Amino acid sequence: MRRAQAGELVAFDELVRRHQRAALRVATVVAGHDRAADAAQEGFVRAYRSIHGFDAERPFRPWLLRVVANAAKNEVRRASRHERVDMRVRAMAVVPDDVSDPVLTRERSDRLVGALGRLAPADRLVLALRWFEDMTEQEMAEVLAVRRGTVKSRLHRAMQRLRRELADEGFDEEGGDD
Repeated sequence: MRRAQAGELVAFDELVRRHQRAALRVATVVAGHDRAADAAQEGFVRAYRSIHGFDAERPFRPWLLRVVANAAKNEVRRASRHERVDMRVRAMAVVPDDVSDPVLTRERSDRLVGALGRLAPADRLVLALRWFEDMTEQEMAEVLAVRRGTVKSRLHRAMQRLRRELADEGFDEEGGDD
């Protein structure tokens, strides 16, 4: 981190390599599959431009993902002026960590993606940070630039909305099919 702050491009490239999958997943959840790569790249560019102001004593990942999420939100705002964002992303399989271990069947995955796509972008983001990026509430608070208690309430409300959407898709309380 300190080498990157000193202007070493090789050091920043290493940070990008370490965090590009998480950045792409967050950007995909916020901006959709079609805009994710551009949003993630824009987030890395913004991070590079402002890295000198980053406190190297703090964790880099939450800060970077907040920058990426903000870049993705801006991408959505720009695009939504002209069209509604079509969120048909395979949130859990966008950049799979282990393709040999499928979590859901194709049909159930499609239902989950459909339910996630009907949620507001803020709900998708908080769920993605928790369940897809496995972040703690404190890390999520840093990414979202809110207090930990706000993260808890947003996560709770987002889960309630997702459960309602999944119920409409024929999932029971345990997440299985009816």
